[in-house]
Amino acid sequence: MKHCLTILTIAIFAAFFTSCKEGHKENNLPVANLDEKENIPEDTTVYGICVDATSNTVMIVNSNGDSILYVCNDVYDEDGALQSRVVLGGKFVGDKLAVIGTIGEEENLATSVINLTSLMGRWTSLDRDFEIKDGGVVDSNITAESNPYTSWKIINGRLVLSKDTFYICDLGQDSLVLENNKGIFSYKRKTNE
Repeated sequence: MKHCLTILTIAIFAAFFTSCKEGHKENNLPVANLDEKENIPEDTTVYGICVDATSNTVMIVNSNGDSILYVCNDVYDEDGALQSRVVLGGKFVGDKLAVIGTIGEEENLATSVINLTSLMGRWTSLDRDFEIKDGGVVDSNITAESNPYTSWKIINGRLVLSKDTFYICDLGQDSLVLENNKGIFSYKRKTNE
């Protein structure tokens, strides 16, 4: 009897495990690999205060107190038409700049210079009204806005407003043009009256 009870117990366990194994289906969910880092490129932006500027150079002093001189040449096509502007927002002594470029043995070449002082301020469009402030803060001035911007930063020459990343197409005294995969967005600077 004891021997039959043992065989019966083994049979029940075998039936249970077989039914569990047959009932298990592949879930097709991605498996997280915690050993891999996200494929986010390292931010190579150099921040500093403009201390000198000429028509094709800008010198900044970074937070370590190092002076760095960059050559800033706009890119033109073979017909002489402007392809891309390196400096966005101007280069004025005392302004905060974000510079993306390469450090060379003979000269440093800027591929993008964004004037952060010019970027700060209140920008409006038909559906947005926000203020970019120092310290990475954005205040929305439309209370009914569904996804207001709350933060900003520059990463590798792109403007990140909350979760949206944009190329800065133009930054002027009173205009800001941004582009991403959703379209082109144009803003006008709103001044306090």
